[in-house]
Amino acid sequence: MANRQGSEDGERPPVSSPQDRAVYIISVAAELAGVHPQTLRIYERKGLVTPARTAGNTRRYSDRDIERLRMIQRLTQAEGINLAGVRMIVEMASELERMRRRVERLDRDLEQARRYAQEEIERVRSSRASGGEIVPLSSLHRLRRRLREAEALGRQQRRMAEIMPPAPIPVGPGEPEG
Repeated sequence: MANRQGSEDGERPPVSSPQDRAVYIISVAAELAGVHPQTLRIYERKGLVTPARTAGNTRRYSDRDIERLRMIQRLTQAEGINLAGVRMIVEMASELERMRRRVERLDRDLEQARRYAQEEIERVRSSRASGGEIVPLSSLHRLRRRLREAEALGRQQRRMAEIMPPAPIPVGPGEPEG
């Protein structure tokens, strides 16, 4: 039905609840918010509210838009904040909402990663309990035996080098010099 135009940053939350459905025409929205329709047009030009648009380019406001309009009225009338200040507050509130949604997404991802890690831990534990090993013990014994053999061979080669000096290097035909 209604299509949301993007805000300045191009990001709009998806229509996820009845509160986000843009159903009110400008005259009804103005009456619900307690302002004149022309004031809503000014707020839109100033970037304080971005109503959805129908295929015929008619503005449509949601309950969330009405709440925002009431907040703008309260800030300007009761608190004496000018529209530039209200705009900053609205932008910070929008950023805060985006951050909340991101934190919720990250929390869900973290919880999923925790569940996966716990499942992997349980899988490894169950395979170890049933006799399975992460590194088979027989492989470890073979590795230790090969290391001992390599160390012994190295010791033997060093002893041989001490006993027998290196042989002279032949330089030409015949017998080596020396």
